[in-house]
Amino acid sequence: MTSRKRSGSGSSKRPKEKVVYIYELFLRGEDPTINSSEFWNEFFLLQPNVDALENEITKLTSEQFSMVKKNLNMIFQKCIDMLETDHPKRLCHSLQTLCSLFFAIYKKSSADTTYDILNEIFGYDEMDKWMKKLMDYCNQILLGEVLENARFMCLKLLLVLVTGTDNVSQNVLLEHLMMNTLFEAFVRLLSDPTLRTQHGHDIVILLTILVNYRKHEATNPYVVQLSILADELALNGYGQMISQSLIDFCRQYMQSLNNAQTSSWFSSLSNIVGNMFVSDEGCERVQQIKANNGLLMALYEAVHLNRNFITTLAHTQAESSAPPSPSNTLNLTNLTQPVPDLANAPIIDMTQCPTNLLVALFQYCSIVMQDNKNESSVANLKLCFLILTCISEDQYANSMMHDSNLTFKVILHRAQMRHRKLNIDRVGRSQPLAATLLDLLVEFIVSHLMKKFPMELYLLCVGVVHRILCYQKRCRVRLNYPWKELWSALIGLLRFLVNQEQALIKKCNIFHLSLQVVNIFNLFITYGDTFLATTNSYDELYYELNREEKVFTELHAMVLRYTTMSDCEYKDDVIKLLNALVNILAIVKHFQNKIKEWLAEQGLSTPTEEQILDVVRKNYDLTLKLQDSLDHYDRYAEAPRHTNFFKNMVRDMVSDTRKNIYGYVKEAISSIPEPDAMVTSTSSL
Repeated sequence: MTSRKRSGSGSSKRPKEKVVYIYELFLRGEDPTINSSEFWNEFFLLQPNVDALENEITKLTSEQFSMVKKNLNMIFQKCIDMLETDHPKRLCHSLQTLCSLFFAIYKKSSADTTYDILNEIFGYDEMDKWMKKLMDYCNQILLGEVLENARFMCLKLLLVLVTGTDNVSQNVLLEHLMMNTLFEAFVRLLSDPTLRTQHGHDIVILLTILVNYRKHEATNPYVVQLSILADELALNGYGQMISQSLIDFCRQYMQSLNNAQTSSWFSSLSNIVGNMFVSDEGCERVQQIKANNGLLMALYEAVHLNRNFITTLAHTQAESSAPPSPSNTLNLTNLTQPVPDLANAPIIDMTQCPTNLLVALFQYCSIVMQDNKNESSVANLKLCFLILTCISEDQYANSMMHDSNLTFKVILHRAQMRHRKLNIDRVGRSQPLAATLLDLLVEFIVSHLMKKFPMELYLLCVGVVHRILCYQKRCRVRLNYPWKELWSALIGLLRFLVNQEQALIKKCNIFHLSLQVVNIFNLFITYGDTFLATTNSYDELYYELNREEKVFTELHAMVLRYTTMSDCEYKDDVIKLLNALVNILAIVKHFQNKIKEWLAEQGLSTPTEEQILDVVRKNYDLTLKLQDSLDHYDRYAEAPRHTNFFKNMVRDMVSDTRKNIYGYVKEAISSIPEPDAMVTSTSSL
């Protein structure tokens, strides 16, 4: 069989693209525009080669860069000037060229930090003028009657600008986005169902990065504007982008579980989870979790800054037969249609996938918390708990989650563990979202008692429980919930802390966490009559305290031991915990004596649960100490405690976005037809 010589093989070389040849001329310090009045109009009809342009710029030495600075300045300015054109191809090509230029200059600047290359390009005196002009044109493109290719590339350009440096607050160009804000344009796009479909994800990511620019150092207009935004359509659109991402993740997880369960490779659910969540940072599931950090950050900023956003959390998303995408989660056929009254919302049977943002978040958290073997997943889960903290502090969010007329059937994924059986009935029960949230928190408490103890996550988790109970006590809301599950989980946590004292005390303050748990029990003891649904709940609480009296006795003994240690660094929390245990120990002692007396009278040695409960009901004649501030908590504040955490999260978000966005820019190929009335030759180039 004869072989045919491939075209272009051998000594022949592929001809250099005309646009690449022009790049080379500019970056050798030559001026190809001389004697050609139509040069730039014709140049921007050529398809940019972003790889070639980036390579030509990044390989310049410092001396060469200084020599061609004037030419680079000219290209930047001509690209910006061309944004005014109504010629679609020139418009897209100028945007694409700007993306490549800025990306290359940022890359060059990060490699050579001896001077500010960005300022050198525009010149210190001209920087404000040209960046204002660029932002004005971007605003016109985003809101104007242009082809979607142009709007798409404009948003990619803005993403290139805001992700230029890993540390957002060190990005000098972002100051110009602060002075020439595009917030109103973003709001308009989020409010439009069609435009949101195509560009909503980019806009939400842009807003999240811009909000984090020097947010604790100076006034940030995006922080101010996002915090007071009241446009329901825009807020709904913002939430829709986040919910669809979480819903898609949950859907993929459900599909992977279904596939694994039917596969002969797996023999049990524990094997499924074990294979899906491995410690390798590079595994697919970890990367999928990490990919949601950007939109989780967007959700955090919204619930943290904007109280109006809370009203969108339980808006039902319309299902669609279309493939999963950020476009088909909300049906807004009429832009003037008012948001429905949540109080009159129907009961929703959520059998497979989430139907609103809160449900999606709860299910997402239940998946993420099963993986705790790597830093990425732990950071993602911490972000989830901070979001839940903000939600649990909001009055409206709590009233919505506790509304007995607004119930959902939510699938919470639970880790398979040898010492327990999963309660299938609880999974399938339609209930208020507050009950689902408590289920989620209980699941975390019982499933993370391990050697590498996640103290910070437990503090956040128990803090959310405390906030929910404070709301119930303050508003006298009686949630129909099996409180025994929560009590058992908290007692199990205390038992773990006591048993692992020697190992944990070297790493963390176990007394602070123990104090939080004990005060939750004190809240039930002191104020339970204001929020427990039945009188039997009190009986069950006292029964559990007495059944687990050994845990509290051992905790008390441990605390007493540390009060005598002069070198204990947690002395303040030790004293507080000792005082907090007073009522629980009094209850235990009182009822232990009553139970012993009753057993002696009856001649019994092993009473039943009902018999003990009967003794409890008849012997409430004890005096307890009134404890202050049980329903008080320090409201969440990002700074200074979590400042470094969010800096790292934003840094990762910026880095990941930069990699993805520039991939789109490189692959973008203009397919816009020439206008009939404008046929231009490029021969002079």
